[in-house]
Amino acid sequence: MNTRIYAIAGMLAPAIFLITYLIMSISRPEYSNFTKAISELGSVDAPNKLYWNFFGYIIPGLLIVLFSLGLKKHFQNTPGKVPFIALALSGFFMAMAGVFPGDFDNKASLTSTLHAIGSFGSYIAFLVAAFTFPKLLSYVDKWENLRNPLYLLTFGSFLFGTWPFIFTSMPSIGQRFVFACYFGWVLLCAFSLYACSKRKTMQQNFSQ
Repeated sequence: MNTRIYAIAGMLAPAIFLITYLIMSISRPEYSNFTKAISELGSVDAPNKLYWNFFGYIIPGLLIVLFSLGLKKHFQNTPGKVPFIALALSGFFMAMAGVFPGDFDNKASLTSTLHAIGSFGSYIAFLVAAFTFPKLLSYVDKWENLRNPLYLLTFGSFLFGTWPFIFTSMPSIGQRFVFACYFGWVLLCAFSLYACSKRKTMQQNFSQ
């Protein structure tokens, strides 16, 4: 598969998530972006839960898995597979969170437990990828200048993770910023992969 296809998959994941989030949240006047978790858009008792879980979690998660394969292909001559395996697991766990919606009235239920595993598993796997991937950037041309922006997004997700403990009246805003940092990281890497693929195609056409 052309590397550009993998890059497009990486760019589509944040776009589909954001569009779905905006549509689902706007369509529910009682839903508060300040106090409600994002997962509540797809909870067991939520209206249109199937749409949110499919387009909000499952599809973006699977696209991130696909993107991780293309990223590994582009970095195939570098040492280590951990960042790419971790990124794929992050996407897998995100999709899992969509397969098992949360039950916020019974957090001890099986579906809530599996949803929590998917949610936290996705973020933990992302952190593994985010802290190990920048170490490989110096091996590939045009990627080293991404190190600081990627670390900034990674630490930004940490920082905003503390938001609920500081701004208790609007705890869920922090979660939105964590998601923004997560998908911003994916999007930045996807754009870079797309640009590299485009340059490679132009060089091939020029040499023919």
